[in-house]
Amino acid sequence: MPVKKYNPITPGTRTRVGNAFTEVTTDTPEKSLLRKQSKTGGRNNQGRRTVRHRGGGHKRRLREIDFKRNKDGIPAFVKSIEYDPNRTAFIALLAYADGEKRYILAPHGLKVGDQILSGDGIAPDVGNCLPLADMPLGTILHGLETRPGKGAVLVRSAGASAQLVGRDDKYAVIKLPSGETRNVLVVCRATVGSVSNPDHGLQVLGKAGRKRWLGRRPRVRGVAMNPVDHPMGGGEGRASGGHPRSRNNIMAKGQKTRTPKKYSNKFILTKRNAKK
Repeated sequence: MPVKKYNPITPGTRTRVGNAFTEVTTDTPEKSLLRKQSKTGGRNNQGRRTVRHRGGGHKRRLREIDFKRNKDGIPAFVKSIEYDPNRTAFIALLAYADGEKRYILAPHGLKVGDQILSGDGIAPDVGNCLPLADMPLGTILHGLETRPGKGAVLVRSAGASAQLVGRDDKYAVIKLPSGETRNVLVVCRATVGSVSNPDHGLQVLGKAGRKRWLGRRPRVRGVAMNPVDHPMGGGEGRASGGHPRSRNNIMAKGQKTRTPKKYSNKFILTKRNAKK
């Protein structure tokens, strides 16, 4: 997916680097797979703000994405590659042989007209979804399950990919994009290939207004606040603010924030901090 630079005819386009959307084939979504999506503005069910810097933004509709890929043995043809405002990756509309239509995360390189399958014992081709037990070692994958039948929860953002590096009894060893390696049951499924839109991180919005369209409100630096408002606030003149930390006094660098007794700790073989 190439990006495109804009002629500096306005201050907002001077530094803007946008998506060329060369992979996208239509701008009209499948109406039967659209759902209403309400905005929260960062508020919980009591109306209290629990997440700052959220609010506004363009109205969106939710696309129902099939993360489980549980239509086994039924061939599907790619009808279109589409933009989804709710995620960084592109999505692909599948038309199954029995007439049903579903959206999936579009793998990089998938094209309109391609046929894909899901289930046991199928070929590890790009877009096919199969158990880790049926994949050859070294396979690049995405949309990884952590529990059988749960659906894809890992490796779903634009350009992301994991790799199957080994198998040991009932577990497969997966190297995640962060550099972490962990055990996943071989009966869990994943989709072959990397996620589409790999150049998403190269985009430059160009102006503050584009950030507002995405539902992101302005963020005030902690050092610009008063001591009562932020741990890094106050001081005479332009004080550095001390050690970087959040408004809730959580250190930004070096402090461990992972729950010590998290259930998935026993599956981690190598932590991401060991990434070289």
